[in-house]
Amino acid sequence: MTTKIVFSLITVFSLSAQTYDLVLKGGHVIDPKTGVNAIRDVAVHDGKIARVATGIPAAEARKAVDVSGLIVTPGLIDIHVHVYPRPEAKLIGNDSNVQADAHSFRSGVTTMVDAGTAGWRNFPDFRARVVDKARTRVLALLNISGGGMGTGTEDDLPELDAAAAARMAKANRDVVVGFKSAHFGGRGWESIDAAVKAGREVDMPVMVDFGYLNETRSLPTLLLDKLKPGDIYTHCFSGHREELLADGKLNPAMFTGRKRGIFFDIGFGAGSFYWYVAVPALEQGFPPDSISTDLHTGSMNAGMKTMTNAMSSILNLGSPLEEVIRMSTWNPAKQIKRTELGHLDVGAEADIAALRVESGAFGFVDSAGAVNKGDKRIVAELTLRKGRVVWDRNGRAAENWKQFEYDRKKWVK
Repeated sequence: MTTKIVFSLITVFSLSAQTYDLVLKGGHVIDPKTGVNAIRDVAVHDGKIARVATGIPAAEARKAVDVSGLIVTPGLIDIHVHVYPRPEAKLIGNDSNVQADAHSFRSGVTTMVDAGTAGWRNFPDFRARVVDKARTRVLALLNISGGGMGTGTEDDLPELDAAAAARMAKANRDVVVGFKSAHFGGRGWESIDAAVKAGREVDMPVMVDFGYLNETRSLPTLLLDKLKPGDIYTHCFSGHREELLADGKLNPAMFTGRKRGIFFDIGFGAGSFYWYVAVPALEQGFPPDSISTDLHTGSMNAGMKTMTNAMSSILNLGSPLEEVIRMSTWNPAKQIKRTELGHLDVGAEADIAALRVESGAFGFVDSAGAVNKGDKRIVAELTLRKGRVVWDRNGRAAENWKQFEYDRKKWVK
């Protein structure tokens, strides 16, 4: 047997022994759903989680990536974003929506939920132009107003059609995960009532951006009478709706609403997260259920910045890291009833984030521009979507350029 044949046989044997496409080696895995909080390796095959264990041999994978010193989590789930740029937006040339892929992976986010930008009337366009083309998994909370947000129709009562919204949700259950009531300027409960009716019709949650109070609408009535268990109150630390009372105490309706099964989401945004509410809320034992960004052009360069920055803001208020990860993965997955997401169970789609928790002197800014100092900051180092590397801050999964085989021919005209 010649040396060449022997080498070929060794190569074939080696390839056949490579059980996995990729293995992340030596990271500290935090997976709230499974309860894993320890150093583990994570192996991926065919876009799925294949194994989570200690000591998975690097030779069993086509590529081994050293993630020691990093926190390995399920891909982050941001349940409040605005990623539907509409050509007919009311403010032509000033649409505040952004592209999902431009913001998701660099922040460890693999799933985004557009929160009511599209309504039941224009959802097909949103699906065709955004959802079906994005590399990010984009889901939707359907606006109860047919035209969605920013079209000037959110107060039009004929547009608040629960039956039409329910029909659209039923026809798109793979994408639609609930309904959104937002920015309703009327005096009554028409928008909330219609959204809740649609939610009950198809067994999906409602997310509420409550706007401002008036003599008819109050936070206790919303949380104790109008919303149903499983619904989501976003902008929970905004202070616009008497979340914090004049005596510095959190509104008792917040605690009672949580006991009823209402979920409380940050929805940081450009005007919905303030230290004077968030700090006493956590001090009084009321952390959020989920962390989300309310991503749009007004928030991305302001206090919110990124998903990991929003997570860092809560981390520096004293929430344990494992709970911050839970608020950004498994909790939101449960809130939108997509429990196939937000965890690293074997067989789950391999959406993974590798995060660095930096120590130092940092500042975190709220929606008013006020700073709160902190000593920890979360940064996304590596993101995998369906098992493929889609963000690699420091080239951990890349090959050294000296060994890399450049294909120079493709640049020759």
